[in-house]
Parts: sequence; C-alpha cells; structure tokens
Amino acid sequence: MTKLNARALRHTPPSALAEEKQKLTRNQVFLILEDIYDTYNIGGLFRLADALAVQRVYLCGETEKPPNTRIHKASCGTYKVVPWEYAPHTQDVLTKLKDTTAGLRTIAIEQSHTSISYHAIAKGMPIALIVGNETRGISPQTLNMCDHIAEIPMWGVNKSLNVIVSAAIVSYHLMTQ
Repeated sequence: MTKLNARALRHTPPSALAEEKQKLTRNQVFLILEDIYDTYNIGGLFRLADALAVQRVYLCGETEKPPNTRIHKASCGTYKVVPWEYAPHTQDVLTKLKDTTAGLRTIAIEQSHTSISYHAIAKGMPIALIVGNETRGISPQTLNMCDHIAEIPMWGVNKSLNVIVSAAIVSYHLMTQ
C-alpha cells in the first residue's frame, strides 16, 4: 500500500484514493465523537483514526461534518480515506455497535467520579472509544452506556488534555498487545 504525505492527501481526489482505501486492513476500533466543537479537533481525530486504521468514525450530535475547510486542513485529507458517518445521537450508535459487534467494549475517555486509570483497562479489540465536547465532556446518558470510563492522570495545574491527545494516548495503549 502506498503511504501518502499530507500534501498528497490534501490534493488527491477521493475517487483516486478509493483503491488504497479498499486495500487497507482495518482494526476493530470505532471512534465516536460526541458534540466535538472545534473543527480542528475533528480533523486531528480523523488523522488519528487513519493512523489507527479504525473501522469507522461516528460524528454525533453537534459535531461538524466534512466537507469543511478546517476539517480538510487539519485532517490532511484523511477524512477521504477513513470511513465515517453522522448520527444525531451517540446512544443510538452505541446500541447499534453493541448489537452488531461481538465482544465489543465501550470506553469513554473522560474524567468522572467513576473513572479509572486507562492503564487498568485490559488491552485488546474490538473497542469503541468515545470522546466528548471540549468544555462539557461526554453526556451522562452516554457515560451510563459505557463499560469503562478511562481517565488519564493529570499532575499539573491544568485539569485535562486536548481531546486529540487524550484519544491518542488511550487508543494506542489499548491497541498495543
């Protein structure tokens, strides 16, 4: 398979990437974005999704969808090769995935009174990783549907990491056997 740099990905039309997209072996990982506000974060999460070769990205709620110039720019065009779909409600996506993916574990990346360190969660797939709004986080309704709420320890003054950084840390940890 051909590896493309950012310039090539940005400027290659989706039709020219169709063959590469079909050849790719995808991991049993689903990335669910709930009400992500910043289009640059959405683009960065598409880049992460491509790096992980996820099955699908779900853009839920108020999350902006491609085509969008800022998503295009931040994703380096990876939204053209990562399978994605929009769903109005995260809970519907979780229900569908649990019904259709045997052994799926759902993991919210969030700070909560019931969260545990991401290190305490067993590695392996299939997994659905949920990230939430940069200010409000993941909705209580979605958190109630998750098997685990994974938290990244913070030792400084800042309470949290950027949503892309958080998703990258947890996803690479859980996927590494």
